Amino acid sequence: MQMYVLALNPTDSVTEGFLPAARRLGLRVTLLTDQPGAHRERYRRIHPAVEILECEVRDFHAVISRISAHRRPDAVFSNSDHLQTQTALAAAYFGLPAKDWRAALRTKDKAQMRRALAAEPVRSAELAAHQDPAGLRTADLPYPCVVKPREGVASEDVILVESPAELLRQCARIRARRPGAALVIEEFLPGELHTLETLGDGRRLHPLGGFHTELSPLPYFIEERMTFVAAHPEPVAAQVLARLDELGVGFGACHTEFVVHDGHARLIEVNYRAIGDQCDLLLAELLGIPLFDHILRTHLGEPLPADLGARAGGAARLAYPLADRAGTLTAAPGPADLTVDGVRLTYRPARPIGERHELYRTNRDFLGIARATGTDQRTVDQALDAFLAGLSWEITP
Repeated sequence: MQMYVLALNPTDSVTEGFLPAARRLGLRVTLLTDQPGAHRERYRRIHPAVEILECEVRDFHAVISRISAHRRPDAVFSNSDHLQTQTALAAAYFGLPAKDWRAALRTKDKAQMRRALAAEPVRSAELAAHQDPAGLRTADLPYPCVVKPREGVASEDVILVESPAELLRQCARIRARRPGAALVIEEFLPGELHTLETLGDGRRLHPLGGFHTELSPLPYFIEERMTFVAAHPEPVAAQVLARLDELGVGFGACHTEFVVHDGHARLIEVNYRAIGDQCDLLLAELLGIPLFDHILRTHLGEPLPADLGARAGGAARLAYPLADRAGTLTAAPGPADLTVDGVRLTYRPARPIGERHELYRTNRDFLGIARATGTDQRTVDQALDAFLAGLSWEITP
């Protein structure tokens, strides 16, 4: 069977999760990407059978044309946050199982998401592409409020502002980096940040648990630590699932971020794909299920089992060491896999030595990803903290 995978840059989710799953399922994989060189370099030794074709994957018309001129598809799939609508439209064109393209658009476009969730009002304003930010002076916005790209991801250009003057300054700064970018400005939602991970086949939706997210100090929103939550309180989970139903989410994987304040859950954003930054790899390991195989099977039109057989009683935590300044990484720890006091520890670098980076104040500041799994949360936390304490990085300005 022929599966087309749409991608931008290479990711751990695809390299370590979905491509091995496709191989286990006996699928012939053709990867469509606008960055073919990066994928060929990464897959040369570990996935030599993957066919890589250049394509302007942000354009659904180009995707449909590329597939039509190649081999007949049995599935079209992407785990990219930026390509869900294009993937859904291409799959629908060929009559294949897919997410509803309207739901994919609603979740990707943060302004559309707010409009769709009329029962969960959040005071917000949209600054359309090329619209003058000066018009925001008269907008009915509470302060503090949050500025974010309308279709952004990974905390990129997301910042808390305290006044109208600061709002205009930050909009100008973002526009300087992203000319013509559409922005959303919305009220700051207080509360603890959590995620809910779900997997559906269009008929049945399985909650897989989620994470409690610890963020960097404001005004930025950089993920620093993620602690696994096997099940959120039933009233909270019910609220989040109801909002997902309103958005039309229910096929394949979905990663939902929300805050809980006084028992009330309010959505921050919905990423209609599997959670990244190795949290999906950790979920598959911790729950003991073929998560990536299940996700691909839904795109082949196969129903999910009524019981996924997920293992209970696991504890896990991830940590993301961050660069604190711009410069060249001159010394850093290498990959590691070890077990300490029954806790399995895994570390993977996020930057190669010798590479120079600015300080982004986003997830792009990650120096590496450390994950720990076990059966007792306190033991897991202690093992991870001790492991990280023994690591060091050197950044030369």
